[in-house]
Amino acid sequence: MSVSPAAHTSVTGPAATDELHVLVLAGGLSYERDVSLRSGRRVLDALRAVGVEAELRDADVALLPALAADPPDAVVIALHGATGEDGSLRGVLDLCDVPYVGCDARASRLAWDKPSAKAVLREAGIPTPDWVALPHDRFSELGAVAVLDRIADRLGLPLMVKPAQGGSGLGAAVVRDATSLPAAMVGCFAYDQTALVERYVPGMDVAVSVLDLGEGPQALPPVEIVPRNGVYDYAARYTAGRTTWHAPARLDPETTERVTRVALAAHAALGLRDLSRVDLIVDADGQPHVLEVNVSPGMTETSLLPLAVQAAGLDFGRALGTLVSRAAARRP
Repeated sequence: MSVSPAAHTSVTGPAATDELHVLVLAGGLSYERDVSLRSGRRVLDALRAVGVEAELRDADVALLPALAADPPDAVVIALHGATGEDGSLRGVLDLCDVPYVGCDARASRLAWDKPSAKAVLREAGIPTPDWVALPHDRFSELGAVAVLDRIADRLGLPLMVKPAQGGSGLGAAVVRDATSLPAAMVGCFAYDQTALVERYVPGMDVAVSVLDLGEGPQALPPVEIVPRNGVYDYAARYTAGRTTWHAPARLDPETTERVTRVALAAHAALGLRDLSRVDLIVDADGQPHVLEVNVSPGMTETSLLPLAVQAAGLDFGRALGTLVSRAAARRP
């Protein structure tokens, strides 16, 4: 199920977008602060281009007084990392009766914790690579060598190591031989106290963005990701020339339908709302495997959701305008 190019270009909700006051939150104190600021500025420019009164603000000690003094009609959360994705900020906005674009705090917490999200996906019958979540304390207490040997025996090689909570490829590494696993774990623990180690599935990296612009969740055209060095890490995501993207992905119609169906199922299984980005691997047999689901997707010039919006023939600013108008309609 996908969005047709001409669909959803109008604004729905209680007010036209030029009557709304929108706050774009960006920055924060996570490792992804710089990316978040770039996302926030792009969202700000896109909203202003379609006549929305929008301002950019950091999530700092001045935020709550500002919300009390001049409550916005809706908030767009362009914060990445824990600040924008672990559900805590959304819970605070709920306390302030300030509506926001995106899923609620509970669903955000679930999607943010990759092992928990993968467990829900597995229970729903959605394919995701086998994994083990390993806290740093257990890793040390049980003996690093013994634990790593058991992981390699159980899951096989190669492996993917990444923080259980985190984004932008920070702390992630592909391990192709057992001797590289200890260093990958150390690098991962620099970003999170729990490492997610999963079976590496070779294939095509694909991202499917899901939007709900008034007619239920719809999958945008899949975006194919081709990193120059073979790994879609932080540098590959945000450095010009490091990655090539194909939007739509170079998939046959049957595989495209299968991938979008799985992405929509993941969005629904995690209880998400408004927008998400589902990251998958499509293996050599054309079968999709969900890696993770992002509730605050990047909005930079090299981010995947804006590429998908463009591939669907939608206007980025108008799509955002519809999302904020729908969010404003949820004000208590």
